[in-house]
Amino acid sequence: MRRTRIPGVVTLTAMCGIAMAAVAPAPAFAAAVSTQDASFLRASHQGNLAEIAAGRDARKNATTDCVRHVGAVLVRDHTALDSDVRALAGKLNVSLPSGPSAEQRRVLASVRAKAGSAAYDKAWLVAQNDAHIKTLALIDQEISGGSNAEVVAAAKAARPVVKMHLDMVRGGTCHAPGTSKTVRAGFGPRAASADDTTSRTAATALGAGGALTAAAAAWYLRARRRAATGGR
Repeated sequence: MRRTRIPGVVTLTAMCGIAMAAVAPAPAFAAAVSTQDASFLRASHQGNLAEIAAGRDARKNATTDCVRHVGAVLVRDHTALDSDVRALAGKLNVSLPSGPSAEQRRVLASVRAKAGSAAYDKAWLVAQNDAHIKTLALIDQEISGGSNAEVVAAAKAARPVVKMHLDMVRGGTCHAPGTSKTVRAGFGPRAASADDTTSRTAATALGAGGALTAAAAAWYLRARRRAATGGR
């Protein structure tokens, strides 16, 4: 039995492939990382490590519950922030220093020399006030002049956390944080939003792909029937 060739008809498999290719997402390309972006990630990493070390030291050597509590908050929040910084730096191929800067280590050593006395608590609070003012300035510089969208977003996500820390030690005085409001560290809210958007896009693409595939199949079958009946 001779098979009838249908002019202009491609196979169903090819049609499905064309349909899915039409809705396939375009490949993503990493945005360039400027010198400022890289410097911000490195400075943020060192700052986080310095704050984690200072927080742990306060939990051990402070004489007041307020300072010990703030120290614990710094450890918690800067650990979360640094996890995000390290992940982003790895993604963008930015090398990070292995520890705090020499100046940061010097300041902590100076504060630690007063361990166990009221002078320690005051020195610790003053050091943290100064450190967080500098960190906020660094963050604002990246927000206003950064080139890489992900690094700028990281700076924006970190800002309210660092601002909260500064409010807790502002002026070298300990202000115990209230429990009525919590500022979440890290980039979780942004990441979740991005994931939600990606999921919605994927669902839309799959839905569109399914519709196109079904249309291709229906067209193919109709063409087969017309050919079998001589075009009737």
